[in-house]
Amino acid sequence: MIKRNYQKELDKVIEKIIKDGKKPSLLLHACCAPCSSYCVEYLAQYFDITLYFYNPNIESQEEFSKRFNEFEKIYKRFGVKAIEEKYNADEFYQAVKGYEDCKEGGDRCTICYRLRLAMSLEYAKEHNFDYFASTLSISPYKDTERLNSIGEEISKDSNVLWLVNDFKKKGGYLRSTVLSKEMDLYRQDYCGCVYSIRDAQKEDF
Repeated sequence: MIKRNYQKELDKVIEKIIKDGKKPSLLLHACCAPCSSYCVEYLAQYFDITLYFYNPNIESQEEFSKRFNEFEKIYKRFGVKAIEEKYNADEFYQAVKGYEDCKEGGDRCTICYRLRLAMSLEYAKEHNFDYFASTLSISPYKDTERLNSIGEEISKDSNVLWLVNDFKKKGGYLRSTVLSKEMDLYRQDYCGCVYSIRDAQKEDF
């Protein structure tokens, strides 16, 4: 089976948008400001972007707020707004119940991807966005194929289109680290949930 090149597929979408001469609206699920920086810089040329911060997986209200507050710097730099969905960790814990012992990157993460993408799609439908996507694929630790598969699956009967992506391509991840330093963005060293902290600590020993 030939592996899909999601960046080339995104290039084709962008080519059509340029040809049509009109910026479609994009709800971009944002995991954090550092990952969002390059994605916004790249996509703002072609889309009218709204960032959507829905991350019930984050381990505490304090960490949640700390990450969201960094989006003020994204707004000042790129002029895009960020929507903050109320923090509710119970949504995450209920979704991953029984999968607590999975390794980072396993089935628990798949459930977490689906939870956040599904909520993003619902918001996008309610507010008449043309596309939705997530910044998650910029991370070299995230499964890009799985993310795109979930996005396409949940939106197949929807008027909102999944924007296929692999934001780590074209030097995206490296550019995000450069932008993070330029903008002095808080850059956490774990994904967000208590289990990612646990697994990170195991690797340190």
